Amino acid sequence: MLYILKRLLLVIVGYVVAVAASLVAVVVLYTILSNLPGMPSYFGAMSLSPLVILMAPGVALFALLMLIVLSLLPALALALLAELFSLRYVWLFALSGAAIAGGCFLYATPTFIGAINGSDWADLGIVVAAGLVGGIFYWLVAGRRAGFSPAIQPAELPAG
Repeated sequence: MLYILKRLLLVIVGYVVAVAASLVAVVVLYTILSNLPGMPSYFGAMSLSPLVILMAPGVALFALLMLIVLSLLPALALALLAELFSLRYVWLFALSGAAIAGGCFLYATPTFIGAINGSDWADLGIVVAAGLVGGIFYWLVAGRRAGFSPAIQPAELPAG
């Protein structure tokens, strides 16, 4: 029972770390890409988001809340499957994080921004890359030892 509680705590901590890593990756990617020639002008504004967070914490809380609301159920489903089947592959968590992030972006963009246009595909790529980073960070915290190892399996009941 203690092992299950420990795994549950690791799943929760892993999710929080993955969300934080994804948010940091978004800022880093926008900062790097804003310095390239031919990039949209709002990339520079997006790289200033840490300053916006300090100046208007309500905006940051809204973004964090939206990220959690949109990504919690798919991430929880992946964590449950990983724990049940002892899936410990880094590529699985990275690709799942990218898919969850891309799905959340495609789901939320028409609601908040409107129709997806040409520049939104660059944003989708950035968000997917950040989800990939978040998946890797989740694997580092909770995914490397997902499930039950052979040494921890419950002892078999004696026959008869």
